Amino acid sequence: METLSTRIATAVARRTEAGWSAAGTAEAALAALDLDAADVEREAALAELAHRFGLSPAETAILEVAALADHTVSGHLLTGLLSGDPGPARATVAVAMEVAGLTADARAAQQHLGQHSALVRQGLVATTGADVLLSRRVVLPDRVAAHLAGDDVPTRRVLGLLHDAVPVEVEGTELVAAALGAGQRLVWIHAPAGGAGAAMAAAACRRLDVAHLVADLGRLDPTTPVEEAAFEVLLEGGLAGSVVVLVGAERVRPDVYLRSAVPVVGVSAEPWDPVWPADLPLTVPAPRLSVAERQALWQPLLEDETAAREVSGMPLSPEQIVAVGRHAVTSARLHGEERVSIARVRQSARELGRGRSVRANAGSSVTLDDLVLPPAALGEVTRLLDWARYRDEVTALGPLHGKGGKGTGICALFSGPPGTGKTLAAHVVADSLGMDLYQVDLSTIVDKYIGETEKNLERVFTEAEATNAVLFFDEADALFGSRSEVRDAKDRYANQEIAYLLQRMEQFDGITVLASNLRGNIDPAFARRLHFMVAFPAPDEPTRRRLWSHHLDGIGTDAQDPVDLDGLAASVELAGGDIRNIVLTAVYAAVAEGTPLGMRHLADAVVREHVKLGRRPPVLTSGSNPRR
Repeated sequence: METLSTRIATAVARRTEAGWSAAGTAEAALAALDLDAADVEREAALAELAHRFGLSPAETAILEVAALADHTVSGHLLTGLLSGDPGPARATVAVAMEVAGLTADARAAQQHLGQHSALVRQGLVATTGADVLLSRRVVLPDRVAAHLAGDDVPTRRVLGLLHDAVPVEVEGTELVAAALGAGQRLVWIHAPAGGAGAAMAAAACRRLDVAHLVADLGRLDPTTPVEEAAFEVLLEGGLAGSVVVLVGAERVRPDVYLRSAVPVVGVSAEPWDPVWPADLPLTVPAPRLSVAERQALWQPLLEDETAAREVSGMPLSPEQIVAVGRHAVTSARLHGEERVSIARVRQSARELGRGRSVRANAGSSVTLDDLVLPPAALGEVTRLLDWARYRDEVTALGPLHGKGGKGTGICALFSGPPGTGKTLAAHVVADSLGMDLYQVDLSTIVDKYIGETEKNLERVFTEAEATNAVLFFDEADALFGSRSEVRDAKDRYANQEIAYLLQRMEQFDGITVLASNLRGNIDPAFARRLHFMVAFPAPDEPTRRRLWSHHLDGIGTDAQDPVDLDGLAASVELAGGDIRNIVLTAVYAAVAEGTPLGMRHLADAVVREHVKLGRRPPVLTSGSNPRR
């Protein structure tokens, strides 16, 4: 086939014979162009691009002409002059076809540069303008031009979506590798929150020894068109000759993947929908990592087997483990710590979480040591944490947990009087698992219009699943109350909302905590869906003494006015939340006086708290002064 330089010279000569006024300028530009000089790298890049995108010789020739304007100043001038412009410009479709050695008619233009052509469909070239196709301009995208010039750095937007792959061999990896090896263009991995979907895809590519890039559409700015960004990733995969692993694949219309020149592995929180406009792909479910697999990932990051074993109960994905581990190591080093503590890892897990925290202080943390409860209640909370840590181990043994189409989630009811530690226990569950706490705001859920409450609840469940957060319903009886006899339309629709909640909770794969002051107000049908029903009783005297000691721990006290813990525990019959309020009030009073905390401050605070609650305060003694 003739060289590009020869084809351009032929086009210039043809116009010169017809009396072309710009012939002299064109001949000078052609002489300066010198395309026949050794440009081995450019020719190799073009040949490699044609191979990766499966271009025909004609399509490759058109791409070469389109790249001419970006190649040199003389090339830009020539394409403009040949297209009838007075100076530098992009080639028209007609000129690109002519210089490529093709017939410049409408049929050939549609075949090679129409919207369904390989060049345009795969994003290698674009045509601009509103005129007929033959008169439109052929534009080479900046990223393609940069690639042909030897620049292999992706665009800024694509770089923001890419992250390091963490290959982990899990069940299903072999199937994904077999599909890619057999030439499947699209493989769909269903990976709910915490699933090892991207890790499975990366491991499959490693098995085949093929290059791959992993992009997460969840990192996109909300204002960015998702499909536009996804197509940029697919183009980058084609330029690099890499399999594209696209996390958050459900956000893009599947027919977009059909425009990819390389195989695509879609990692999605949603299963494949048969109504999507694409052929049914191979679908592979992605399991969550077992505790042993998570521990193996933590081990090299923490370099401490004991710490790795302790934090392996947090239900994180492989990518989250690596991100949290690196953050914890860096944070520990900056704080001058020789070793990464478990508390540091859990704090990093919360800071890098994507959930919606209900903490005013996002850096705060609570543990089981902060829960002052009777042994029975504390034991149930501990057992709940064990279920959450080893759930994946149990589900791997068989379908008992999640059998019959039900989810593998864990649901608990915390019931008891106000101030007994129900909300604090929900925080402990989230913090101990390295998860965020997503508290449901009932004011944004309950709607007077029919069907809107269910829609709002579906949004809440979906977001909790996507962010891997503990879902917390405070004052749960407002939503989960007992169904009543249907006397009017209001009763019927209220019962429908409860029925929806029953069904949705069975499908939920996360951790749900319900809190209620009155256990009897919860609909009995929810009891079967609850794995834990933890009673938080009003504290007895020994528990109250532990509460006083816990809240006063670390606070300097007045040796001349010592605190009587036994007297406080015996006389002040209040819940833990009230005791905390008393200590807080007393500390403020002591700081305002500029003196250490004494029994006199606590006695005054006890009176104030009882007055606030509308109760008669007990008799306490502060030194020689009785307080009533």
